[in-house]
Amino acid sequence: MTEITETPATATGPAHPSPLREFWQYFSDNRGAVAGLVVFAAFFLVAVFAPLIAPYPPHEQFRDHLLQPPFWQPGGTLQFPLGTDPLGRDMLSRLIFGARYSFFIGMVVVSIASFFGVVIGVIAGFAPSWLDTLIMRLMDIVLSFPSLLLALVLVAVLGPSLMNAMIAIAVVLQPHFVRLTRAAVLSERPKDYVTAAKVAGAKPGRLMFVTVLPNCLAPIIVQAALSFSSAILDAAALGFLGMGAQPPTPEWGTMLAESREFILRAWWVVTFPGLCILFAVLAINLMGDGLRDALDPKLKRS
Repeated sequence: MTEITETPATATGPAHPSPLREFWQYFSDNRGAVAGLVVFAAFFLVAVFAPLIAPYPPHEQFRDHLLQPPFWQPGGTLQFPLGTDPLGRDMLSRLIFGARYSFFIGMVVVSIASFFGVVIGVIAGFAPSWLDTLIMRLMDIVLSFPSLLLALVLVAVLGPSLMNAMIAIAVVLQPHFVRLTRAAVLSERPKDYVTAAKVAGAKPGRLMFVTVLPNCLAPIIVQAALSFSSAILDAAALGFLGMGAQPPTPEWGTMLAESREFILRAWWVVTFPGLCILFAVLAINLMGDGLRDALDPKLKRS
């Protein structure tokens, strides 16, 4: 007698792709997002391995090579491929170490802003109406100030330094997380699984942070990616105004501030830090668009 066996595919139907594979499928459909991911990964690797990649320490001065142009211009040399700054420091080395500072700023700012913003947003979504109104009006007051101006005021109060600049930027970005998290929580609260958890006797803390919050993470992740680029941009702006990282820290905005008086006779000392800020922020914004397409069910293409 011939035994007939069924393959799993015919018995259960076609297998569904894993969540990770499905995410990559939607993310990779956005070519700009993939390009942004490649550039972001390149900057990240440069930041991690900066001591191994940089040809010189970022603070080392070569007094015989002040404002030396890049190697492709008359007077340039491959010893300093992107030229030197007014103190004779290698531009390439300082740009490489600047990536480390910028990514550190982005991670710290997003971690602080997202943690407190998400916690406050979840509490506001479950709070009584009077407490919800109080929290949201406070957030509206913070949002009513121009973000850079508010950050400047906070740094002026705290004192100019890299750490104080990161705290100020985190405070400025926090209301965006609060409003977004609250809106997501309010959309999840009427759903059946939340009602079932309440009937089952889930305590308020577990209901808020274990039952509801995981279902609100998609828009929060997208906001975190976009806030990462905003943090880098705001930190560079504060550094340029002298209120962020202080010289001789090789932070891109501080490098711009140190070199602005030489812009007419040494274009490279301003152009290269500006280009690094441009490409890093653009790459992260493109990644954010791809994350939005991949994580938001309403935007997923069939």
